[in-house]
Formats: sequence, structure tokens, C-alpha cells
Amino acid sequence: MDRTVDPFILDRIPHRPPFLWLDRVLEISGEGIRAETTIPPDLPLFQGHYPDYPLMPGVLLCEAVFQAGALLIGELTRGGEKAQGGGVPVLTRILGAKFKREVRPGDTVEIAASLVERLGPAWIMKGSVKIGGKTAVQVEFACARKGG
Repeated sequence: MDRTVDPFILDRIPHRPPFLWLDRVLEISGEGIRAETTIPPDLPLFQGHYPDYPLMPGVLLCEAVFQAGALLIGELTRGGEKAQGGGVPVLTRILGAKFKREVRPGDTVEIAASLVERLGPAWIMKGSVKIGGKTAVQVEFACARKGG
């Protein structure tokens, strides 16, 4: 399982392989982020998650969106809260998730996250995972900065 991860990602969030679900950033702005990852076919989890019909677990697809959200927060606060000891973005709530399509070993998916609202220390966000331009997962969630 040899993955190349964009150093931009490694500089902005604490996640690391084997629990990093972003490979490349396609676009990032004040409105949102689009990233991409290719699901490694040799992930050990496929030995147990439907071995005869391996599927990427939906919870890990949601995690990819959460990581994209953390990356967006890290970029939006770069030099601001982070420099003042603001900690790292931590998931505090999942407001809803919908699973619409399967993601299989070897698939390349696009991951998006955007800020819906900021309420004090909380960041309300929404995001999706798409495969071939079609939505596989939609999720709404909240993060807050912890530690630091």
C-alpha cells in the first residue's frame, strides 16, 4: 500500500496514514475544498468488509469528508487561531448522513467540504464524496478546535 500524499495536506492536519483519507487537494478557497483520493485495493479492511464483494465502509468515506473539513478549517485559520494555540479541529457532531452509491477498491473519489455556519467555537459543515461525478455520500457535521 504505497500512497503519495500531497505535503500541503500533511502540513495542515494531524492525520497520517494509515488513517489519512485524502491524497490530493484539487481546489481550496474560503467557500470550500475539493480533494481526491484513490481507494487502495490492498487495504487490509477489505479482507473482512465483505471479502467476496469488498466495499469501502461508509463511516470511512464520512471520515474523508471530516478530514477535508479539518483541512479547510486549518487553511481558513492559518496564521490566526492556529498561531494563537487554537488546537486541531475535532468532530463534535454528525447531523446526518446519506449513502447513495458504493465505493469499491481502486476507485478514485472526489471529496468536498464547505462551511455552512460558524457558531462561536463550532464550525457547521457539509460535504460529499462523489465517484464518477455522482454522489456516493452526503454528510452534515460539526467540528470544534480542541487542545493546543
